Amino acid sequence: MANVTFMNVNKTFVSKESTVQALRNVNLELQQDEFVAIIGPSGCGKSTMLKIAAGLDVKYEGSVLLDGQPVTKPSIEKGFIFQEHRLFPWLTVEKNIAANLSLKDPAVRQQVNKVIELVKLTGFEKAFPKQLSGGMSQRVAIARALMHQPQLLLLDEPFGALDAFTRNHMQEALLDIWREHRMTMLLVTHDIDEAIFLADRIVVMEAKPGTIKEIIPIELQHPRTRVSTSFMDYRKRVLYALGGHEEMEPAYSI
Repeated sequence: MANVTFMNVNKTFVSKESTVQALRNVNLELQQDEFVAIIGPSGCGKSTMLKIAAGLDVKYEGSVLLDGQPVTKPSIEKGFIFQEHRLFPWLTVEKNIAANLSLKDPAVRQQVNKVIELVKLTGFEKAFPKQLSGGMSQRVAIARALMHQPQLLLLDEPFGALDAFTRNHMQEALLDIWREHRMTMLLVTHDIDEAIFLADRIVVMEAKPGTIKEIIPIELQHPRTRVSTSFMDYRKRVLYALGGHEEMEPAYSI
């Protein structure tokens, strides 16, 4: 459980060829247990915000606080899930989850078993990544991120490479995890439906430089139905905020 605050965050990438301002004057506060999704065009700084919140990028102006303390480096309080599962192909599921911890330690073994059960991979503990589907591999990545019971879970398009059926199934699984652990979650996605289905609020970004254009609260109870009138209304609202039009197709790819 964590409060996260972005205060006047500015980020500029400088190279010999160019200077690009990735973020300008970003102010955002995530409340404890809140699920927030960030959506916007490529190059608007979505992933940069995640890396700053994770402590993976500390070269920026402004401040980011986790429960009132400056974020200056990665820590076990923050879990990060990438679009690619990044599993070690030579390790089994349980060893990928344990990572640098020894499964001979009873406490480690107990926690590994707990997160395997949580992501519904019981029975696949000894399997290698090549024996898993894309969705199962991503479940292992989620379990690994949950291993240290983080207060904040950062997700950078974690289901973007999956087929539609598997992606929907993984979204349901993520909601189950969120409901059980009540951790704060910050998700980057290009999928409007995914953002509406999961999030309490959607942060709509615009690019060049990356700024927050609008924050849209999603006042729908879980479980949410993707074909309901209210869901469709939110889809139109997010599309409009992104610069689209109500008559556009529901799926918005950026």
